[in-house]
Amino acid sequence: MSFTIAIIGRPNVGKSTLFNRLVGQKLALVDDTPGVTRDRREGEGKLGDLEFTLIDTAGLDEGPKGSLTARMQEQTETAIGLADALMFVIDARAGLTPNDRAFADFARRANKPVVLVANKSEGRHGEVGAMESYALGLGEPIQISAEHGEGLSDLYDSLRDLMPEPPLDVEEFDDDDIIENEEDIAKRPIRVAIVGRPNAGKSTTINHLLGEERLLTSAEAGTTRDSISVEVNYKGREFRIFDTAGLRRRSRIEEKLEKLSVADALRAIRFAEVVVLMMDSQTKFEEQDLRIANLIEREGRALVVAVNKWDLMGQKANLVNDLRTDVDHLLPQVKGVPIVAVSGLMGEGIDKLMKAIEESYAVWNRRVPTASLNRWFEQAVDNNPPPAVSGRRLKLNYATQAKARPPSFIVFCSRADAVPESYLRYLVNSMRTFFDLPGTPIRITLREKANPFAHKRKRPTR
Repeated sequence: MSFTIAIIGRPNVGKSTLFNRLVGQKLALVDDTPGVTRDRREGEGKLGDLEFTLIDTAGLDEGPKGSLTARMQEQTETAIGLADALMFVIDARAGLTPNDRAFADFARRANKPVVLVANKSEGRHGEVGAMESYALGLGEPIQISAEHGEGLSDLYDSLRDLMPEPPLDVEEFDDDDIIENEEDIAKRPIRVAIVGRPNAGKSTTINHLLGEERLLTSAEAGTTRDSISVEVNYKGREFRIFDTAGLRRRSRIEEKLEKLSVADALRAIRFAEVVVLMMDSQTKFEEQDLRIANLIEREGRALVVAVNKWDLMGQKANLVNDLRTDVDHLLPQVKGVPIVAVSGLMGEGIDKLMKAIEESYAVWNRRVPTASLNRWFEQAVDNNPPPAVSGRRLKLNYATQAKARPPSFIVFCSRADAVPESYLRYLVNSMRTFFDLPGTPIRITLREKANPFAHKRKRPTR
């Protein structure tokens, strides 16, 4: 099992910056505003030849019981319980504060190894603050600058002393291990991003799947900021699910922090294989919902539409059928997309949602045999020939599948630039029906056949 380190400290001391530095990616949102991080985030850290699991936590802060601040601290306490060691981070420029002293006592009571990290130690002011941290009684401070990457060699020495055993050398693995890993690729978790407008119930639904309050939820819109990934095993199938910040219209986004949250959500969509668009049953199919669906289709991701808070709907007879009609009318570019009515709070429809995700993933990965593809292609062109353009007939020769994820095809023709968009839509819809490809984006690229006589020179005229 990987050695786990939780990064703790009061708000705005640079915990997320240090987390990003050690995982080698900008996974956690970073801003000068205190309290940006709310949920705990995990990542695989690496420093030299040391490899470990890092947990970024919310800043230790006190708040009334049941408040969002108190629940954020509960998330931090959970992270401390999961960790093998703690990195207690202070701001060397600001010096010691009463909160630092109080939370140093909290770290000692955890009865786990603690590495004291004096961040922002660059410059003369940082040196003074680092010296003050000896008063915490947590040992010698490691002076670093997470933003500039200074002092990481000293941090390496401290972490190496904590690691129970040195990391395995690559040469210890044999060819059989490599082959086994390649076979495991087909069993890797399905990457799922759950997106939607603020307060649609995304975090609540994921918490129900996990069976615990893993993600912070609140009636206040905008509780989720980072895109947090969690591992879910549902009936023997592995999923990696990303909870994302609510996506509002761009014209309504003014604060820098919300812009960062939205950018993080968009990255989650691009990283995902299946995207669940979650709507509130009371305000479904608003313009922003359709914009998000269009974005998912443009990114080429498998799509599932989930209408949440279904327990609040009164008379439910025929409502699901009405949803089907509305989706096919409003989202013709992904006709047949799975739509599921769920209640993340009560657990209604969760089985159907997970089944829809698996089915959409299978369709997204589907490959069509070339022989079947061209039988369909010949029939489709015969039933509805392409229109003549400028009095000249368009000739479509044959089709082949270039790749899956999403299903992408190449059609060879005589004049690629002259084929109307409407005819391409006809081919997509016909293919979707013929090969049973509901909801998934389908890409068709036109390519002109090379003229076999183009290289021959024209005979000189006499």
